Amino acid sequence: MTSDCFAVPGGLMPLDDALDDLARRLSPVVVPERVPLRAAVGRVLAADIVAAVDHPGHDASAMDGYAVRHADLSESAPVILPLSGRVAAGHPLAHPLAPGTVARIFTGGVMPEGADTVIMQEDVTETADGRATLPAGVSPGRHVRAAASDFRAGTTVLTAGRRLRAPDIALAAAAGQTHPPVFSPVRVGVFSTGDEVVEPGRPLPPGGLYDANRYGLMALAETLGAAVSDLGHLPDDRAAIRDALDGAADDHDVLLTSGGVSVGGEDHVRDAVSDVGALHFWRLAIKPGKPVALGRVRAASFIGLPGNPISALVTFLLVARSMIQRLGGQTVVAPARYPVAAGFSLPATGARREFPRGWVENTPDGPRARLYRSQDSAMIASMSAAGGLLDIPANSPAIAPGDPVSYIPLAEVLT
Repeated sequence: MTSDCFAVPGGLMPLDDALDDLARRLSPVVVPERVPLRAAVGRVLAADIVAAVDHPGHDASAMDGYAVRHADLSESAPVILPLSGRVAAGHPLAHPLAPGTVARIFTGGVMPEGADTVIMQEDVTETADGRATLPAGVSPGRHVRAAASDFRAGTTVLTAGRRLRAPDIALAAAAGQTHPPVFSPVRVGVFSTGDEVVEPGRPLPPGGLYDANRYGLMALAETLGAAVSDLGHLPDDRAAIRDALDGAADDHDVLLTSGGVSVGGEDHVRDAVSDVGALHFWRLAIKPGKPVALGRVRAASFIGLPGNPISALVTFLLVARSMIQRLGGQTVVAPARYPVAAGFSLPATGARREFPRGWVENTPDGPRARLYRSQDSAMIASMSAAGGLLDIPANSPAIAPGDPVSYIPLAEVLT
C-alpha cells in the first residue's frame, strides 16, 4: 500500500461504498506460520485444510445395539439368533459375522464384515443362554454410519481466510491435521490523547474523564484475534505524539486511536500523523460517527476514530473491524441483519444511516426491538446495555411501533 492509499474525494460517503472501497485497497500484511492445534483457535487460516483420511474411516454403529445381516431378519415375525461376538469402539470383531448370528455392538464400533444393520438394544431381548430376539420389520441399513459419510480424504474441509472456532479445531483434528497453517496476528497499537483523559484508578481532576476509549478499543481489537499493544496515553503535544507514532510504526501493522483528528485547534494527532505519514478524512454518512481518519505512518495503517465513546465503538465495529480482518487475511463477511418489529417510535432519518443501540425482547405480541433510553454518543452505558444495533437506512420515514426494522446482534460483529 502506498502512503496515499486512503485518499478519497470529499463529500458524504455511504457506508457500503466506503467498505467496498476499502476492500479494493486493502490486502493482508501478515505472514503464514504453522501452530499446534491447541494454539490455533481464534487464528485465521492461511491455506485450505484438506482431509488426510475418510471420516468415519469405516462403517460404524450409530447406536448401542446388535449388528445383524438384514437378510437374516423377518418382515413379519421376530427372529431369534445366537450371539457370535461383541464389538466396542476401537475393538473390531476379528472375524466376519457368520450368517444366522448377531453381534453385540456399541456406538462407534466397526460394523463386522457381513453385517449391514443395527437394532437398538431397547428393541432386543437377550437371553441368558446367549441368544437375542430381534423384532420384525426392521429397515435395512438402520443405525449404521457409512464410511466417509462426513467427508472423504482429499476433501477441503476448511478454507483459507476462515477464523478458526472451537468446532473448526475439532474438524481439523478429525481430518488428521496437527499443525494448521495460519496467519500471524495483526499487530495493533492503541493509544489515547487528551489532557482531560485520566488513567482509571487515579484521582479525577476538575474536567477529567477516565480513559474509556483506549481500553474499549483494545478489547475490541483483541476480540478479532489481533496482537494488541497498549501505547498508553499521550499528552496533547504535537511533537510527543509524532515521536510516539514514529517509534511505534515499525512494530505494528495498525495504529489505532480515537479523538484528536478533527479540525479543532487542540487536535494534535492530525498534525502529528501528517508529519510522519499521510492522513485523509472519510466523511461517512452514519450516525453515530463523524469523519474517520485513515492514513499511513510508514508501513503501518493509521485509523483515527471519533472521540465520543459510542461513536468510537460503533465506527470500530462498522469500519475498523473489517479493515483489521482484511489486513489479517480473514475473509470478511458482512454481519447478518435480522428483521424484527419495532417496539419504539423514531423520527424520520436524514442523510445519514443511523445505528441506535438497543436489544430484542420477547413480548406477548412476539419479539420487539427496544431502544436504550438515551442515544447520546457519550453515554457508554448504552453500549454495555445493548444487545445489538438497529440499522436504520438514510432518508427513512418515521418508524412507529410494529414497523419492521433491521437488527444486528453484537455477537455478529464481536468476532
